[in-house]
This record gives sequence, C-alpha cells and structure tokens, in this order.
Amino acid sequence: MTGRLVVIGAGMASGRMLEHLFDEAPGRWEVTLFNAEPRGTYNRILLSPVLSGEKRFDEIVTHDADWYARAGVTCRFGERVTAIDTAARVVTGEKGAVPYDRLVIATGSTPFIVPLPGRDLKGVIAYRDFEDTSAMIAAAETGGRAVVIGGGLLGLEAAAGLATRGMAVTVIHIAPHLMERQLDPEAGRLLQADLEARGIRVLCAAQSEEILGEGGAVRALRLTDGTEIACDILVMAVGIRPNIALAQAAGLACNRGIVVNDRMETSAPGVLALGECVEHDGALFGLVAPLYDQAQVAAATLCGRAACFVPREVSTKLKVTGCDLFSAGDFAAGPGREEIILRDPARAVYKRLILEGDRLIGAVMYGDTAEGSWFFNLIRAGGDISAFRDTVIFGPAFQDAAPALRSAA
Repeated sequence: MTGRLVVIGAGMASGRMLEHLFDEAPGRWEVTLFNAEPRGTYNRILLSPVLSGEKRFDEIVTHDADWYARAGVTCRFGERVTAIDTAARVVTGEKGAVPYDRLVIATGSTPFIVPLPGRDLKGVIAYRDFEDTSAMIAAAETGGRAVVIGGGLLGLEAAAGLATRGMAVTVIHIAPHLMERQLDPEAGRLLQADLEARGIRVLCAAQSEEILGEGGAVRALRLTDGTEIACDILVMAVGIRPNIALAQAAGLACNRGIVVNDRMETSAPGVLALGECVEHDGALFGLVAPLYDQAQVAAATLCGRAACFVPREVSTKLKVTGCDLFSAGDFAAGPGREEIILRDPARAVYKRLILEGDRLIGAVMYGDTAEGSWFFNLIRAGGDISAFRDTVIFGPAFQDAAPALRSAA
C-alpha cells in the first residue's frame, strides 16, 4: 500500500533520508518535497570551495532533476510552506495544500543576524546558501573591501574565499582567539598568524557597534572603541538558530529546536523531524555526521523498522587551503584531566591531547593533521590507552616501533 509522505526542506539531511527510504522501500511512499530555495539538494558544506573558485555549483549538486524524476518525487521548489494542520494532516504551501499520511520536517536553520543598527543596509548579508555565495562572488568581481563578523568555521571560510577572489578582508571576532569552540588559545593564535600571512586582517576581542551606510548601502563597520573599518560588503557569520517557526505555529513541542525522540518522532502523531531544526535530549546539531545518522533513523521509522538515534563524537576541520587544523572531543582543562602537548615552532606544528584517566577524550592539532582520524577513533572508542600513553602523541606509526625501541634501550 502506498502512503503519502510530505517532506518540508530539501537539505542534506532530508536528501540522505530519501536515499535510504527509496533503497529500502521503493514505491512505498508517494513523496511531495517542498523547498523554499528554488532548487533541490546540494552539498552545503562545499559552498566554501564554490566561493573560492575551486568548484562550480553544479559540481556540488547531489540530487538533480533527473534523480527526483527517477524517484517519482513531486517537487515544490521555490515554494514556502505557510501552515501545517496536524489534526487534518494537511500541509499548506503558497500554491496550495497537500494531504499527508506522514510528514517530515527538515527546515534546517537560519543564520543569526547581529541586531546592529544598519543591519538592513544593502551589502550586509549572511553566509548560508547559494544566494549568499552568489552575492559574495558578485561583490568580489569588482575587488574592494570586505568585513566578516565571526571568526568561527563559516566566517573564516567566507573570509578566505573572498580574499582568494581579490578582496581586502578584515575578520572581526568578539572572542579572544579564533574558533574558540574548536581550538584552544595556542592553536587559535597559529591559525590567526597563517591567515594574516595570507593578507587577511584579524581583530579578536573586538565588538561591533554599528554598521554605517551611504546611499542605502554599507560603507563601514564601527567598533565599540570607535574604530571604523571601511567595506563594500559585510558578511555576518556568527552562528545559526534552528528554524522552528513553522513547527511552533503547528503546536509541536519545541525548546531551542523541534523536540524529537530516539526515532526522530515529534510530539505530533505521524510527524517526524530531522536536521539542524531538531533538538534531541537537549542537544542541537550543526555538523553533517549526526544529521546523516538522523536521516538513517528517520527512514527506518518510516519503514516501520526499529532504529535509535545515538549522538556521536564529531570532529572539525577547516576548509581553507593551507590552514590545516583538527579538533575533536572535549579539550577543556578540568579536575582529573591531563595534557600531552607537542610543539614544533619551526614547522608551526602544535598538538594537544586531553586525557581523563587512561582515556583520550580530546585532541587539538594545527599544522600537521594527517593522523587526525586515528586520534578521533581513539576518542570515539573510549578505550584504555595506558599501554602506549607515553608515545600516543606521536601517532600510530610510532606505536609499532615503540616496543622495539624500548627493548633496545
């Protein structure tokens, strides 16, 4: 028997869910897919290489028109959903209503816009989707100056891409060092030095006060200390917020995100949610690995099969050519925790491991990240590393040689 499935949002999470669904139960669902963007699923992670010119947009499309046609998906792209009636099981879009038997909400997130005076000026944009990327590419065609507010992953990728396209870029970051959620202060300083060597100006511990305009367009950013930084474009990349407005209006349980259980089910019968819009056990999700896990669980739930979403450790890498960094786990100092640190200033290499007892719980690396996946696996496994504790900082290759070296000594 075929059921009617409506999916709101064509992001990476729902795209992966549909892949699993069609592989496991082809023909089981008659799918209608809404997306506010006038296109289907693309790899949002690779927008940074598109901005820098390393890739074309068509190269990051994961589900093109032919894919949807083969799967029999009815695409309502460029159409916003205006309401969900969970009692009548109807989704209403700008061009009409669609009934459903099951509904999946995958509305993603929205960029946080700092509430500064002047934020509505022409040339002030976020960095979230293809339109934002296109606007930055267009601005860079005439050169000029750019200001990026936000020294996290997305902000630095935007800054590097604009600099690669010839703009003079200044990064404004409110924290004392860059990427403070992923890096410790020393790794943050190494990253800043690398970016400055590329001609990107970085101002940390700097607070924005007002965006100044002229003729309706941005002309400068003023900081709280009175400094004015001239710019032709200003990019806000200071974080994202789950897009829950539609779910809230429909009466679904929401906190910071749409509340889901281990099966990705919401508080409304027949309604699932996944991706950056959800909250599971008090946690939000912004990296792709857990979103893909959610997609697999949601597909299993739609197929009537038991599955359980279990959050896992995630790692971070910066997609800026020549800036090699890796961060995973918990690297905060604390009682009962020990550090193992390797520094090689001549090569600008820095590695810091955090141990709790005989378990590796966190790692930060800069300059040499080739063995990041090995350390990440140790963190995820949570096993006893006491047998090679003295040599763990040197990576997997040294573990094979260490017993022979100890015997020779």
